[in-house]
Amino acid sequence: MSEHTLQNSSSQVVAPDAKVTLHFAIKLADGQVVDSNFEGSPATFIVGDGQLLEGFEKPLLGMQAGDEAVIDILPEHGFGMSNPNNLQRLPRSQFGDMTLEPGLVVSFADAANGELPGVVAEFDDKMVTVDFNHPLAGKNLKFEVKILSIE
Repeated sequence: MSEHTLQNSSSQVVAPDAKVTLHFAIKLADGQVVDSNFEGSPATFIVGDGQLLEGFEKPLLGMQAGDEAVIDILPEHGFGMSNPNNLQRLPRSQFGDMTLEPGLVVSFADAANGELPGVVAEFDDKMVTVDFNHPLAGKNLKFEVKILSIE
């Protein structure tokens, strides 16, 4: 065992309740960037605090400062599968004179008067189909990380 290996074995690793600072990027399977902070300030979170989905957090466990990885995240470990029950057909009249187009994000009020975004999937003169699934539901993702520090 070299001296270098001994030093590394004593350094901190990503573990529950550790404060981790990292750069990350979330990309679609085709490489399209969904979110990234590599160009800006790093993100800091506490492992297990709920800021990061468990499916993104688990693969980081055991990593050390300086480690880099690209992790494949399956839909069931990311934003879930697309649920057909989350497709709602609403009367076109509910949208007033709004100009609709597929992919348009519309904000609705949920039962608790919170904000619920939906994406216009399709529409005609009478009905509008709105998809309330998370935009990344059902997608295979690439989670690119560089661990900067662990406290």
